[in-house]
Amino acid sequence: MEFRPRDFSAEHESHALPRLRADAHPLSAPPPPPPLAQVDVVDGGNTDFFDPLRGTDNDANAAPPDHANLNEAVDHQPTKEWTSFRRLLMQRFPVSKMVSVSSMPDVLMRSGKLHEKSSPNMHLEELDDPQKFAEEGVKTITWQEYVSRLHELKDDITRSWLAEDRVTSLKLSIKAPSLLETLADEVLDKLNSGGKIWDIMDMLGNLVWQRIKRKAEFSEDGAVHCNLAENFEARDICADAKETCYNWFSKIGAVQELLPRIYLELAILPCWRFLLDQPLDSLQRLVMMARGLGDPVASAYCRLYMAHCAQKLPSHDIGYLVTCVKDIRVILMQILSANERTHKNVKLNKKLQVSLMEPTIEYIMKSIFNGLSQRQVNDVLSELGLMKNQQDLGSVSCVSIVLHHLLKELPIEVVSSNVVQILHLIEFSKDNSFGQHMNYRLLGFRLYEIKSPVDIVNAVLDKVTQVIALYDSLDEYLKVVDAYTDLILQNQMDNHLNTILEGISKRAWNKGVTEDEMPSLQSLVVKLLSHFKCLEDVFSLDRFPEIMDVMYGKSQDVVFLHILNMATRNGHISDPTSIQLLFEISQMLHDNMEFMNVKDDDGQVARSISRFVHMVDYGAEMERHLSFLVDCRGALGRLNELKETLVHSSNSLAIQALKSAKKHPSFVKSCVTFSEVTIPSIAARRQFDLFLETAEVAFLGGLVSHSDGLIDSAISCLHTLDIIDGFRTPTDVEGLVSSIRKLCGFLIMVPGNPSLPVTYFPNNLFTLISSRSWFEPKMRTQIFSAIILLLTTLSQKKLPYHANTQIPGNDMLYYGDSSYNQELGSLSKLVLENLLSAVQQEPSMAARGIMALEACNCIASSFMLSNELSSVCLTLIETAKSCLSVQDRYLRSTIQLLNKQSPTSVGIMVSTSI
Repeated sequence: MEFRPRDFSAEHESHALPRLRADAHPLSAPPPPPPLAQVDVVDGGNTDFFDPLRGTDNDANAAPPDHANLNEAVDHQPTKEWTSFRRLLMQRFPVSKMVSVSSMPDVLMRSGKLHEKSSPNMHLEELDDPQKFAEEGVKTITWQEYVSRLHELKDDITRSWLAEDRVTSLKLSIKAPSLLETLADEVLDKLNSGGKIWDIMDMLGNLVWQRIKRKAEFSEDGAVHCNLAENFEARDICADAKETCYNWFSKIGAVQELLPRIYLELAILPCWRFLLDQPLDSLQRLVMMARGLGDPVASAYCRLYMAHCAQKLPSHDIGYLVTCVKDIRVILMQILSANERTHKNVKLNKKLQVSLMEPTIEYIMKSIFNGLSQRQVNDVLSELGLMKNQQDLGSVSCVSIVLHHLLKELPIEVVSSNVVQILHLIEFSKDNSFGQHMNYRLLGFRLYEIKSPVDIVNAVLDKVTQVIALYDSLDEYLKVVDAYTDLILQNQMDNHLNTILEGISKRAWNKGVTEDEMPSLQSLVVKLLSHFKCLEDVFSLDRFPEIMDVMYGKSQDVVFLHILNMATRNGHISDPTSIQLLFEISQMLHDNMEFMNVKDDDGQVARSISRFVHMVDYGAEMERHLSFLVDCRGALGRLNELKETLVHSSNSLAIQALKSAKKHPSFVKSCVTFSEVTIPSIAARRQFDLFLETAEVAFLGGLVSHSDGLIDSAISCLHTLDIIDGFRTPTDVEGLVSSIRKLCGFLIMVPGNPSLPVTYFPNNLFTLISSRSWFEPKMRTQIFSAIILLLTTLSQKKLPYHANTQIPGNDMLYYGDSSYNQELGSLSKLVLENLLSAVQQEPSMAARGIMALEACNCIASSFMLSNELSSVCLTLIETAKSCLSVQDRYLRSTIQLLNKQSPTSVGIMVSTSI
């Protein structure tokens, strides 16, 4: 085979696009577009279609929005809120494994050996004669069994209802809330049971509602009376439906036990709409009835369910909710004022009681202030006794936990305009229901929601600082100052900032920082780091270094990451002190990961440290920079990504040295040696690219022997790769093939070693690719084509490019050497045979066609087309034609190339074949 002679300069000029001066720089701002012409729109009078891009015409006669549809959409929202609230409630109070009951009703007994009767009959007998089934002492069952029995009760109610046995369904429904009274004063059990019982009550309420509504719309024979609208009135309901509704309320009113009676009436509360247009009086009556419940927790959750059921009414006044809050406040004051609270001879934890009642307060407060106007808010505050003269919040005491959720739900305008009065209110609320410091903390967060006048913020901070100065607990101090840090930074109040930092430092050094206090300290420090632009400004703050010294654990790591990110967002890092500080921070992050055996799954630590190392710049002190890289490799060697950065930085230093006025051959050699030693410790899939990069740097520095060794190492590292292991994606495979082809392009410049064969590197690469089974046919085709093009280029009298003019290329070293071209041709023939074999091994038809065209182009560009090679090209063209469309542009361009490169007879054969 004879290589085709190439004139690379002429080919470059012939293929270069003509260059014309552009009117504007491609990266400059584009000129403003010309104004659009006005178009007269002809309105055909169709008002059904509303164009959202057309401006309003301010027509006073425009139709108002349909509030009925809006209300209908809102009606579904409380259900979603309720579901979300219940889910959060269960997460806040985990379920206990065992449930204690003072008696074992049949609802909680397994059916089977002990009871031969059907489940509904057993429930009814126990209801008629509760003493018969009572057992002495407290029994325990698992929570799973308890929930299972409740599901069985729910199924029994459903079966009785479907069997048209409404009385049985009602009697069974009474059992659900009655279970709360059998629990042996385990308040957590009552809470979690309440959630399950609410489901049963909601189910019963839906069944009753649907039954009465059906009676109102249909007669007994199925004839349609009417179709009730969403906003129907009591006069629209027929007498039969009203009678059924009265019967249900009468049956529930006959229930002797107070708790079941309230729950049952709440369940069917929307049914009052069939009897009354304004059923709000029933709500007030139920609120009064709830005052008769002796258990504070059961009373609170009964009111919570009441607030939920009232949301089902089309409209309701919030007066009953305000009354509920006042009643709960009285109950809380009784609990907090009692020295020892007992219920059924069981001592209750007052703090636990209050915490269990908190969700009720939270939900009712949200329901009260949802969508209220300023006047309505004032009315509510006045009704709660917190307004003196309908304008200012008075200096009266309020239960802390009630005040907390009131402050959380108040409109921000009310909070901002009454902030001083709120401070007084917090000051006078010192009971044990909720930490006073948490109310100060909440006030700080609320104030940050709106831009408040500086004098108001300063007055608040003066008062808060005065109060917290008396705190001994670091945890309480941190929780408060963390909430006001944003306000301090926003208004640039350096005096207050120095005060709180000094207070933190003093308390931290006196008593240390516990794990519970660390998150608050972390939050405050992160806010400081996010506010300042320069790291020097943060560390120049009084007491800040001392505060950093007391941090540890995960919070310390989070702060360190923020410091690294802050230091690397403003360009290069040149200050030696900053570099040393960040290096120590990086080392601590690295050591913490290793000591705690923490996996950096998202790579955040590795990326931050790598970016810091990449941003370090010692300027002209390149030796010091290389020494820094050596220290990083020794101290931070666990991070694989960092070691890649070290190699890139070292190679960049070598290039920087080569570009300097004074050449530093020894320094370049040190950089190359550093990279060469570091690369083997990096993951195998990244070694090839790094070896190749370092070889290019060594070659630019005139270190030919180092470059040869690095190329040899790059080829050898391919032995360790195995795609079958599954750690390579298609992108990785394409990247590897691209890197190997890049190596072939680099080998054009590398001179041959007289002690080695001329084709040493191409032959080693070819042998490796041929011996590894995981190289797929498509990969082999691309790599073998690159090797053939490499050998063709090396055979030319003048190479297309040289990187270092001081290093002679093979065109000079082997000029006129016939054995040189023979050795290149011999290897080319062998590679060509394997290339053709790889094309035929491809199972995919479309891929095989493309591969055949790639091989054909490679042959036509590399060799003079003799009859033998022309026959090979014709075979490849036939293969491509059998796999691709005749109109394929790649196929047609390849045939045109063959007609241009091949003899006339061959060209005629090719053109007629298509």
